[in-house]
Amino acid sequence: MSGNLVEGIYRDLVFGPDGERIFDSGWRSNMIVLTCRVLLAGFMKNEATAHGIQSLKVGRGDSAWDKLAQPPKPDPNLVNQLVDNAGFVIPVAKLKLEYLNPKTDDVSLDVTSRLQITATLGPGQPAAPDPYPLREFGLFGQMNNTEFMIDYIRHPLIEKDSVMTLERKVRLAF
Repeated sequence: MSGNLVEGIYRDLVFGPDGERIFDSGWRSNMIVLTCRVLLAGFMKNEATAHGIQSLKVGRGDSAWDKLAQPPKPDPNLVNQLVDNAGFVIPVAKLKLEYLNPKTDDVSLDVTSRLQITATLGPGQPAAPDPYPLREFGLFGQMNNTEFMIDYIRHPLIEKDSVMTLERKVRLAF
């Protein structure tokens, strides 16, 4: 990640019930959407009701994407919600947010321009259906009681069953 733009990457790890890693997506780019920039402008203007990351949502997306080599890329200027708006929500209290050293990717106790967000969907999450088809996710903030999407990713189908654990890491560089 470099340059003057907000950038993001993500990595999905899926573990079986015995803790054995059964899937690793590797680090992949995600899309920073226009509403992230609106939210950042609200912070800079000192909007009293602007709040950073409030949740990570995962969704089923569109099953038609499974017929394609890669899901279609949405327009980052138009997207502000998941296709599956009834997806599973992980509130910020259940997320792990850490600063990263810009040179080494190690966790930093000091404030830096890089942030790592870790979400864990443990056994039984989401509860139904089983397996739960995952095809999309997004980070969300809030300003003036309105949700603002920060980043968005569509990915190939992950079928998470009730005994698996999915660990999703998102890294943002500002």
